[in-house]
Amino acid sequence: MVHIKKNWRNGRAGYDNIIPTTTGAAKAIGSVIKSLNGKLNGMAFRVPVQVGSVVDLTCTLKKDTTIEEVRGEMKKASEGYLKGILGYADEKIVSS
Repeated sequence: MVHIKKNWRNGRAGYDNIIPTTTGAAKAIGSVIKSLNGKLNGMAFRVPVQVGSVVDLTCTLKKDTTIEEVRGEMKKASEGYLKGILGYADEKIVSS
């Protein structure tokens, strides 16, 4: 009898569960934005929605800052040099 090792979480029904999984997206950012190469890692969730994504960004900054400053820089990037790549929303959005 052949035994196949499976990750049972990946086999769960996506319409019933939020499933943590891995992603290469965070590491791939370093190939696009060279200054971030080797500085990011990430995780992914399989969620019961048709379209959408989530980014949980955790970082250590060189100086003290506020959440308003971080939000402002992310918004500025989404409207500037990352327009079409990074979207930014500050409304309380839901999946449907």
